Amino acid sequence: MNHNLQIIPIPAFKDNYIWLIHNGIQAIIVDPGDTTPVIETLQRLNLNLSAILITHHHHDHIGGVAELLEKYPKTKVYAPRLEQYAFEHIPVGEADTLTLKALNLEFKVIELPGHTLGHVAYYSNNHHLLFCGDTLFGAGCGRLFEGTAAQMYDSLQKLAALPATTKVYCTHEYTLHNISFALTIEPNNQALIKRFKHTQKLRDLNTPSLPSTIDLELATNPFLRSSSSEIQSSIQLSNASDLEVFSILRKRRNHY
Repeated sequence: MNHNLQIIPIPAFKDNYIWLIHNGIQAIIVDPGDTTPVIETLQRLNLNLSAILITHHHHDHIGGVAELLEKYPKTKVYAPRLEQYAFEHIPVGEADTLTLKALNLEFKVIELPGHTLGHVAYYSNNHHLLFCGDTLFGAGCGRLFEGTAAQMYDSLQKLAALPATTKVYCTHEYTLHNISFALTIEPNNQALIKRFKHTQKLRDLNTPSLPSTIDLELATNPFLRSSSSEIQSSIQLSNASDLEVFSILRKRRNHY
C-alpha cells in the first residue's frame, strides 16, 4: 500500500463510521452522513477534500454531502447510477473504474443490490481495500429494505470471491451484536468464539472492530456460511439450498 496512505474512521450518529482516506494532503470521504465531524477532522489534519464516494441513498450515508460541497466546491462526488440524488454527482455502476489521481488510487465499482436496489461498493484492487456500505458487515449483512434475499445472497457471493486479504470497511459498528447472533446458530465455530473475545476487548476500549478482512468473514460470518452443516442443523434445514439457508438466517437476524 502507498506507505503514506491512511484510512481512519470518523464516528457519526449512534454507530456509523464515515471513512476518511488520505495521504497527508488530499482526502476522500466515504458515505458522509453528517457534516460536522468530517469538517472538524479535515481541518484538524489540514486536508483538502478531493472526492466523496457514496454507496447508497440512505440519509445516514448522504446527509452531509450538500454542506460539504458548499465548503469544498471542487470536490467530485461519485454515487450509484441506479439511484436518485439531489446533489451534483458522477453516476457509477458495475465495472466502472474511478481513477483518483490526488491519492494515486483506483477503485472498481461493484453493484450490490439487496439493502437498496442501487447499492454499490468501491474496491481497490492494487491495495485490496473494500468500502461496502451496508451490504457486508462484521459477521453480518445489511437488512433487505428494497432488494430480495436472492439479490443480497448474490451480492455477498461477489464480495466473498474477492482476495482473502481484502480489508473490509463497512459503515456500522454492528460486529459484536452480529457475532452474538452468529454464536446462537454456530456455537462450536472456534474462529467465531475467538473473534467474539477479540471484538469484546476492542469495544471495551472503545476501539472500532473494523476493518475486517474477507478471510475473517468467510470463517465467521453466517451469511457467507450457508453450507455449514452446523448452521443447517441449527435451523433444522439439511439438504436445503444455500439461498434457502441464507433467507432463513436473514429473517432470524431481523428479530434478534
